[in-house]
Amino acid sequence: MSRRRRHGLELAAGCTVAIAALFLGSGIPAVADPGEPSPRPRREVPPEMLASMQRDLGLTADEARMRISNEYRAGATEPGLRKSLGGSYGGAWVTGNTAELTVATTDEQQSGTITAGGAKAAVVKHSLKALTDAKQALDRTASERPPAADVASAWYVDVKTNSVVVQSAKPSEAAAFVATSGADREVVRVVESAERPSPLYDLRGGEAFYINDAARCSIGFSVTQGEENGFVTAGHCGSQGDTTTGFNRVAQGSFQGSTFPGHDYAWVSTNADWVPQPWVIGPDGTNVTVTGSQEAPVGSSVCRSGSTTGWHCGTIQQHDTSVQYPQGTINGVTRTNVCAEPGDSGGPFISGSEGQGVTSGGSGNCTVGGTTYYQPVNPILTTYGLTLTTG
Repeated sequence: MSRRRRHGLELAAGCTVAIAALFLGSGIPAVADPGEPSPRPRREVPPEMLASMQRDLGLTADEARMRISNEYRAGATEPGLRKSLGGSYGGAWVTGNTAELTVATTDEQQSGTITAGGAKAAVVKHSLKALTDAKQALDRTASERPPAADVASAWYVDVKTNSVVVQSAKPSEAAAFVATSGADREVVRVVESAERPSPLYDLRGGEAFYINDAARCSIGFSVTQGEENGFVTAGHCGSQGDTTTGFNRVAQGSFQGSTFPGHDYAWVSTNADWVPQPWVIGPDGTNVTVTGSQEAPVGSSVCRSGSTTGWHCGTIQQHDTSVQYPQGTINGVTRTNVCAEPGDSGGPFISGSEGQGVTSGGSGNCTVGGTTYYQPVNPILTTYGLTLTTG
């Protein structure tokens, strides 16, 4: 471990992701059958949802509203048709900009039942049960003898094509996987695909990360640089080229720039498994949204998140401080009366919802109190051409 890492506060700060669940009411209640539960109360569609649908699905505002309304109606209609069709039911899906419902059946004579129920009918060869049975056979085999990711990267019931699809970069080996499972080969399709799914992890300010599988620091704030995602942290945590792993020891990224001493800042670019989020870990593990990086004046309240001691608050004492570390002088840091301990280095300081900086060093601890300095975040963004991820 380098001399500077031995002497600096080494902290892992995690980047927090908050997932907000939105109730997507259509604004148009569905018609309930007699004896069925009453439909959910009328809700307006959140304008943010409409805007996102227009952007990502290429819809007009009217199409977005109609789509949500029809999707709601489809969700209310499908269970009744599934029950009516019984063993001939082949699945259901919506298509088009306005989400027209199609229901499949293996019995052509049931087409009238489907159209009377308000959906388009499709006659298929295999029932949904046959598709599900084949998929479950693949599941059982995979649980006992998992295939390599390039042999079978994913498999699923595809009601639109009335088949079970196995994605594979090696179709011949995937065929052997299907044969071993005992799944009905007539039902299963192997599709060549280079897709290699992997877990996604959130970057949260205050979360731990590890440098070269040794030293530990904390994530400061999520950032982007063009198409690159990453986070800012303290410079004493690592040197350019050092590799990082996340709180879970999964490969994460590498240091793209680092300055220490003189200043104490760095940024790490991350791989596609890590998603930058506009959050820092707050009290009791809650997520605090970062909305900007406007500098707070002296005397302002400020809180810090770190992987060793968690969430602590205090006030800003002085800006533009120079502090002498054993490794050299650090200029332009902010002095606070917030406590910190080794491992908290690099973690975020935030005032209200405005990001302030990343933990550098200090004295004392969180038992008796102390003084902690942070490197302001705006100079880091400017130096490396970064954009702060905000909510």
